[in-house]
Amino acid sequence: MDGLDAIGETAGAVAVEMAVAAILERGGKVNPCSNCSAPMIGAFCAACGQPIDTHRRSVYVLLRDFIKDIASFDSRILRTARALMFEPGELSLAFREGRTQRYVPAVRLYLFMSLIFFLTLSFAGIAIMQLELVSTTQRYVADKNHNVFVIKNGVREQMEGFKTDAKGNVYLADSDAGNVHVVVAGIKTNGSASETVNTVPHFFSRFGTVKRGQAPAKILADMDARLKKESDRKSAVGTWITEHVARMFKVLATDPAAVNGPLTEWIPRALFVLLPVFALLLACFYWRQRGEFYFVDHLVFSLNIHTFGFALLLIAAGLAQFLPAGIVATVATIALAAYLFLAMKRFYRQSLVWTGVKFFVIGFFYSTILASAFGSIIIMSLLHL
Repeated sequence: MDGLDAIGETAGAVAVEMAVAAILERGGKVNPCSNCSAPMIGAFCAACGQPIDTHRRSVYVLLRDFIKDIASFDSRILRTARALMFEPGELSLAFREGRTQRYVPAVRLYLFMSLIFFLTLSFAGIAIMQLELVSTTQRYVADKNHNVFVIKNGVREQMEGFKTDAKGNVYLADSDAGNVHVVVAGIKTNGSASETVNTVPHFFSRFGTVKRGQAPAKILADMDARLKKESDRKSAVGTWITEHVARMFKVLATDPAAVNGPLTEWIPRALFVLLPVFALLLACFYWRQRGEFYFVDHLVFSLNIHTFGFALLLIAAGLAQFLPAGIVATVATIALAAYLFLAMKRFYRQSLVWTGVKFFVIGFFYSTILASAFGSIIIMSLLHL
């Protein structure tokens, strides 16, 4: 085999020399390769592969070429965009079948789309998530039939399934077997008012549109007292928790978007880990097709699905500025689920039944992992306030 390679290299060198001689005889000019100094007779050097075009351009020429590529309906960028948005599974299938020159590579496309997502939100002044502090004043009361009612901010509502005794203790109504009540701790129907603070999330809202909350002075004072008590007890864990919760309330009371910075920092890191996790789930559920699909095929599929997810989130962020966020979130979730199902059907080429079963099982596992990851990100973001 080495002998054949040597013969091929010799024949190639002879052919290049003959071509150079023919060009010079006709009065042509042959420039040396800038990398290895061999004669250049084409777009690439026959010896080392160096292109004759070094892509050095002025800013004007670069801008003109970029606009030309975007405006051309046959450009690689637009072909990729059409396939990504309207042909689920096509980009992954093209990679597997070797049709890679038609589209932008999966890794480059993912990095480009994720960068566009975060930059667009930043320039448009849209936060991924903001937390509004909402204060609630509530009291527990009972009627003559021992039914329990909760009054939140003046609105009275019955607590179904609960009763109260003569001492004002609240217990489960169906736990009276043997005259033993399952008492709910911390609730008394004595009419005394208590105040709590909850956080209400706002997704894809513009900075400054979420109301600043008012952390009640009583609650902050209670936290300071609890912090002192935990410190006196030398409870490191209790002190740490109380200190962070108190600081979180104080920060969010003045800046609901304070959590957005840590989220923007942690989300790309989490997705870097989740990309191969999703590919691993696909590899497990398509284990019988392991001879047909390599792990890199599943990884490219995962990259393309997450790239579409970024594109869909970007569209949803824009629509959320004009439409109710709940409707936008519902439509986006349905669109992502439909896209994933169609992409799996096209790429893995199994029946509708098997594709549906694997879609639901993989979707359940990955949704659980995704929810856990983003829950952890939110907690870490809050701890960094």
